[in-house]
Amino acid sequence: MQRGFAPEELSARTLRAQKLMQAAGMDALLLSCEADIRYFTGFLTRFWESPTRPWFVVVPAAGKPVAVIPSIGEALMAQTWLDDIRTWRAPDPADDGVSLLVDTLNELGPRSIGTPMGAESYLRMPLASWAQVQAGLRGAVRDDGGIVARLRAVKSSAEIAKIERACAIAGRAFGRVPQIAAVGVPLSQVFRDFQRLCLEEGADWVPYLAGGCAQGGYGDVISPAGDAPLAPGDVLMLDTGLVWDGYFSDFDRNFSVGPAAAETIGAHARLIEAIEAAADIARSGTTAAELFIAMDRIVTGGAGGSDAGRLGHGLGMQLTEGLSLIAQDHTVLEPGMVITLEPGLQIAEGKIMVHEEDIVITDGAPRFLSPRAGWEIMEI
Repeated sequence: MQRGFAPEELSARTLRAQKLMQAAGMDALLLSCEADIRYFTGFLTRFWESPTRPWFVVVPAAGKPVAVIPSIGEALMAQTWLDDIRTWRAPDPADDGVSLLVDTLNELGPRSIGTPMGAESYLRMPLASWAQVQAGLRGAVRDDGGIVARLRAVKSSAEIAKIERACAIAGRAFGRVPQIAAVGVPLSQVFRDFQRLCLEEGADWVPYLAGGCAQGGYGDVISPAGDAPLAPGDVLMLDTGLVWDGYFSDFDRNFSVGPAAAETIGAHARLIEAIEAAADIARSGTTAAELFIAMDRIVTGGAGGSDAGRLGHGLGMQLTEGLSLIAQDHTVLEPGMVITLEPGLQIAEGKIMVHEEDIVITDGAPRFLSPRAGWEIMEI
């Protein structure tokens, strides 16, 4: 599979944004976050792990986006489809891109500049610098009205293929868990070895791995691994978000250490039943809330969810993005949306189990991108 995207796809994304900008009376879009910038440019680097330098891309009302970036990124940005790359030598405590960004925005967005301000958005620059930018602008900055989020929510076939490849890699790694997990092996070692398996199977990197392991269920799904050894009767869960070519998988698998107890077998079956109930109605036109309700009826009897807060979310360039499967999210599903189904239930006081799958919404029944789990919990 080809890495990256053809310039035609990046151009089409930009044109769709510009059409929405025109309808909203917006002269330019200001982007400062990794996923938003990569969506329009194809600029993929792990250098974002360093918070020292700010990066900007401006989408004008017409034409290609313009990059306003530290000079250290010029060579890589030049490999994208962009032609106009404006740089400064960073870090510069006196003027870390502020004047260059102000000049660019005044040129390209003289009246109305949109920037993402909704859920999950943030401004990736110092607030003091942002105040300087606003003071220097001739126009005004406003909420982009969800333009970027709406575009990113519906994936192209090329994006979906990358997510599906990431899921296949994770699926192969999960299939090898019996090679690394056994009675007496510390959970921390299982975590390290599982990340190794993901890399061996083709992941570019493994930014996220969480899980749990305890007798009859686990206490939460976000803790780092401790050094306690696996024991008979434990339920082991691994939840990974690995990346292939900038796109995430995000699903988990449960394992019984030795023969599973009746309560564990029943809980796992209920989780799969909840997945099936959501998949049965995950169609174009259904809402996120309706998927939540379908799963909640099974895992809580319709109590309205648990402290976990949601039973799934959007997936793509970020581990979680876009919609949430909660009763209050009435986002309408569209073909091309990639989401996770993530029901969870309480087995006993302080003991839970969760299960997660990745699907893509189509014109008909959803397609599972993660290798679909069976009804029976796997035994190691």
